[in-house]
Amino acid sequence: MTFRQHMRQQAASALSEFPTGPESGLYTVTFRIDSVDQDPRFPYLALGYNTEAEVARLLAEPSSPEPWEARWSYAYFPPSGLEGVRVIGHDEQADPRGAELHGQEARAAGLWFEDDEPEHVRDERAERLDAQFHELCVDLARQLHTDGDLVRALGRPLPVILYDMFDPDAMFALTRAANPPELVADFLSADDVSADCAG
Repeated sequence: MTFRQHMRQQAASALSEFPTGPESGLYTVTFRIDSVDQDPRFPYLALGYNTEAEVARLLAEPSSPEPWEARWSYAYFPPSGLEGVRVIGHDEQADPRGAELHGQEARAAGLWFEDDEPEHVRDERAERLDAQFHELCVDLARQLHTDGDLVRALGRPLPVILYDMFDPDAMFALTRAANPPELVADFLSADDVSADCAG
C-alpha cells in the first residue's frame, strides 16, 4: 500500500465517525493540514466537521462574529473542526502506519533530510515535502467527492474546507481546487470580495 492509498482509506473510514442525518446539522467537512512540531518531514491531516448548531451558537453571542466568519473561518471552528475526529499522515502516535509509509516514500524520493544537513538542502526539501502533502490533500478531497464517499457517509454532497493555520492565504486556493464550484460558492465569496478590493 502506498501512502496515498493509506490516506484515502483512512479518510473514507473517518467519515463513518461523523454524525449523520439531517438532524446532525453537519454542513462542512474540514481538513486541517499540519505537521508534528511544525516539521515538514512529519505532515498530517486532521479530518473534522462543523455543524449548523455551532454556527447558531456563535451568532447568538453578544459579540458575535460576522455570519461568514462564524460559518467558515477556522478561527471559530469547534474542536470537531480543529482537532477533528481522526489524524492521518506522518504522526507516529496517531497514525503509525501512515508515518512508516510516508517516511519510506520520502526517503525513496530523495526528499528526506537530517537536521545536520546544509540549510539550503533542508529548505529545498522541506518546501517540496510541504507542496506534495498539500497537493495530496487536495486530491484526497476531490476523490472523496468523485468516488461518492461523502454522499455515502453523510447522505449528501458537502464542501471540504482545506486550511493550514500557518499559511492562511492558501485556504481559498486549496478549497477551490478540491471541490465542485457550487459547493464552495458561499465559502469563496469572501475571497471574491477581497480580490475585488485588491483590484
